[in-house]
Amino acid sequence: MKTSTIVAALLMALTSFSIAHAQATGDRVLRKADTNGDDVISKDEALAVRQRLFSRLDRNGDGTIDRDESEGARDAIMARAEAAEARLGNAMRRLDTNGDGKVSADEFRADTSLFDLTDRNVDGKISAAEAAFIRNLFGNRHG
Repeated sequence: MKTSTIVAALLMALTSFSIAHAQATGDRVLRKADTNGDDVISKDEALAVRQRLFSRLDRNGDGTIDRDESEGARDAIMARAEAAEARLGNAMRRLDTNGDGKVSADEFRADTSLFDLTDRNVDGKISAAEAAFIRNLFGNRHG
């Protein structure tokens, strides 16, 4: 599990998309937990989140999380970590424009693909509406 955490952290550090996605994911998680919309998470709301998580892990609905369910959750986490590791490798290859096996600061800064994708009217600026469009697009795709 520690390896998957490291891989996820590296992936977030190496791709601009990951930063935007993490922000959108964090916002979405907080909004979902804040069921009364007061911009804070109460203990009752936190307990409700834990109950929903328990229910997701208790696949057969018997009120307990057994070894099979725990291993199934672990397998799902590992599959996601492996996919993140593959994305990290792809990002590294894409960013390494001179093919030397390293990503320099210049190569890293040169990648403006997320900005370019977000700047839908190509005016060199990202408006709140453009940012919201991309956040919703990726949020729905990865949510």
